[in-house]
Amino acid sequence: MRAFTGEYDHAFVAARLAEIRALLDDEELADAAVEVARVAPAEGYRLWAETYDAAPNAAFGHDEQLVDRLADGLPGAAAVLDAACGTGRLAVRLAGRGHRVVGVDASPDMLARAARRVPEAMFARGALDRLPVRPAAFDLVVCSLALTHVPELGPVMAEFARVLRPGGQLVIADVHPEQVARGSVPPVRGRDGLPGRIASHRHAVGDYLRAALAAGLVVRGCDEPLPPAPRPPAAGTGAAGVAGAPGPWHLWPWSLAALAPEAARVASAGVPAMLIWHFAMPGPPG
Repeated sequence: MRAFTGEYDHAFVAARLAEIRALLDDEELADAAVEVARVAPAEGYRLWAETYDAAPNAAFGHDEQLVDRLADGLPGAAAVLDAACGTGRLAVRLAGRGHRVVGVDASPDMLARAARRVPEAMFARGALDRLPVRPAAFDLVVCSLALTHVPELGPVMAEFARVLRPGGQLVIADVHPEQVARGSVPPVRGRDGLPGRIASHRHAVGDYLRAALAAGLVVRGCDEPLPPAPRPPAAGTGAAGVAGAPGPWHLWPWSLAALAPEAARVASAGVPAMLIWHFAMPGPPG
C-alpha cells in the first residue's frame, strides 16, 4: 500500500487490510471465479480481428504523436516498416503522409483488414524475429502493442536493426510492464466460446534497453505516459453495478478494484500506461 514510505498512516493501512480481509472471506466472490485459458497470440488475434477496430482500446493514441512527428520529418516517399501492423492503424497514418509503407504481421486475418484499409501499402505475413524484408531497407520502423507477446526481445531487436538503414529510426510502443503485471492482457473468447487471454510477457524497462543496445541501436528517447485519471467508483460496487459483486470476466482485474476502491487507488497511483521508446541506428541517414 506504499505505507512503508510514510505516505499513509496506521489508520489508513488498517482500514485497507480490513477491507481486503472482508473480500477474502466473502464466499459469494469465491463462487464468482472464472477459469480463463491462455491463448496463443496467432489464435488470439485471429479471434480478435473482427472487432479489433470497433472496440475501444485505451492503448491507442499514445504512440501516434511520436510516429506522426518522425514521419513528418522524413524525406518524401521514405521507406517505412510497420512491424506487427495489425489492421493498419499506424500504416494508414504513414501512407497518408506520402511514405512507402510495408506492413508485416503474423495474423492473416489482421493483414486482410489492413490491406483493405490501406490499399496503397504492401503487406506480408511474417514473424517479428524473421521479417520477410531486405536488410537496410527502411528509414523508419514502427512496432506498437506487440512485444509483450514475444517471449524474448533480443531476436526481435536484432531484426529491427538489420532492416534499418544507417541513421534510420525505430519507435516501439507497448503496454507498460507494470500494467501487464496488474493484468492488462487482451481478453478473447475461444472457438468454444470460453474466456481466454492472449499470452503475454512482462518485459522490464531494462529488458528493452539491453536488447536494443546489444543490437547496436542507440537511444533517442523514452516516455512512460500515465493513463487518464479514472472516475472514482462507488464504494463496494462492481463493474456490473451490483454492490459487492465483481464485473464480467473480461474486465477482471479492473472491475475488482471497485470492491476496494481506496486500496486500488493507492496501488495504481502514478503507474504508467505505456512504455514508448525511440531508437536509431548509428550513422547519417541513407
